[in-house]
Amino acid sequence: MPAYVVTEIEVHDPVRYEDYKKMSLASIQALGGRFIVRGGKTETLEGTWSPKRFVIVEFPTVERAKEWWSSQEYAPARKLRQDTATTQMIVVEGV
Repeated sequence: MPAYVVTEIEVHDPVRYEDYKKMSLASIQALGGRFIVRGGKTETLEGTWSPKRFVIVEFPTVERAKEWWSSQEYAPARKLRQDTATTQMIVVEGV
């Protein structure tokens, strides 16, 4: 069953965050992930939620998504993201 890593991001250092975007791609692809949404324009349809940046990455399974997040390959990129942005991230099973 596919799984999705859903992330809301508020970037505080856009210059260094560009490096994060480049670094994260290889680690995502190495574990079978692919971007579904990567920072496109959002529009609020209900409520007050208005994310600054929104990303959805699809993985083959929840286990693969969690393996990516905790991998040594992703660790340097994860630290850079945490240093340059405020993030809310979840993993959710697809159907």
